[in-house]
Amino acid sequence: MAWQRLFASQKPAVGNRDLILGTVFAPIIYFALYLIPPAVTVFLIPSVFMPLFALSILIASRNTDLSQPMFENLPRQHAGSYLQTLKDYWRSAFCIGAFALSCGVIRAIAIESPEVGATVNMLSMASMLIVGVAFTATWQKKSLQLNISSAFRVVFPFVISAFVLLPILGKNYIAPFAGVLYALYDCAVVLMMIQCAQASRERSVNPVFIYGFFGGIVYMLHDAGYIMGIFVGDLNAFGSQSLTPIALLSIYLLALVYFVGQGGFKQALSPNRARAERIELIPTAAAPAKRNRPSASAETESTGERPLVDRISKQCILVKKHYKLSDREAEVMELIARGSTVARIAETLTVSENTIRTHSKRIYAKLDIHRKQELVDLVNSFDPRALR
Repeated sequence: MAWQRLFASQKPAVGNRDLILGTVFAPIIYFALYLIPPAVTVFLIPSVFMPLFALSILIASRNTDLSQPMFENLPRQHAGSYLQTLKDYWRSAFCIGAFALSCGVIRAIAIESPEVGATVNMLSMASMLIVGVAFTATWQKKSLQLNISSAFRVVFPFVISAFVLLPILGKNYIAPFAGVLYALYDCAVVLMMIQCAQASRERSVNPVFIYGFFGGIVYMLHDAGYIMGIFVGDLNAFGSQSLTPIALLSIYLLALVYFVGQGGFKQALSPNRARAERIELIPTAAAPAKRNRPSASAETESTGERPLVDRISKQCILVKKHYKLSDREAEVMELIARGSTVARIAETLTVSENTIRTHSKRIYAKLDIHRKQELVDLVNSFDPRALR
């Protein structure tokens, strides 16, 4: 919680950089411990490393800027904005929780053999180091935009396919599979912390609240998977090996979390599903009903395509790209350019007025302006025809 408060209070580029670099340094420290005899490590961890980590957190906490609106806003004071935040982010939490669930199950298998457990740790740390370095190098060259739910949909088929191979390939397959799975999970946790910090900055949501919400779901599912893995591992249903029921349970739970994360029955039965997928049966005796043209918003929801934008929207997109504004900053900037007041913008985005004022200060700083009219003039200076 202390680290999350610090990362959320920092500027986005600084906080994200520190998080990613921490991901890179963690496996380096882990492998460095192998250079020390195990007998010495047993004493070093509680007597040196743990006090050092506690001191680092204490020093970092003193650098946390607690004067920001995110630390003053409480759920009971701004219930609407907090509820909206939960509605917008619960899918991401469940997608990361699916990885946690899988890791809990595979950990229940690996813990039976210390050799396998050590191999899993080394493989996961090595994979995390590679991913962290690659991510850092890519981020330095160009901007990155990640969607946790979309990423989970891409990785999901590979994860369940790997679980299908578990009873086929046997125990020799457990170590590399668990190593890769835990590496994905570690990366997902880092992305979780980045998203929690971003939500805190953009919506002035207390970082303890949003991280507690994410962490509660993710770590609860991890422990649930671990307990279920131990329980099912002791069963030999129909005389099969214990890996078979574990694989079946994992696939079932992953599919269930995937279904819930995609909106469950509410989304599946939504009337706004794509029209091309619908089957329509019209009674032959029924008179033809007059059909009204759907609204632009309905067409957008059903097809998933973005509606045509007007001149101001196109100009704001160009300003966002040129000055590297975040999605929420661009959203607030466009509403300001359209003449909306602070109160109106706060009502539209379901956040507090302090949050909008904070966004306005950051937008003005990035654009190097000081007044609303300067923002309007800057937006109008961009040629919308340049957007292709």
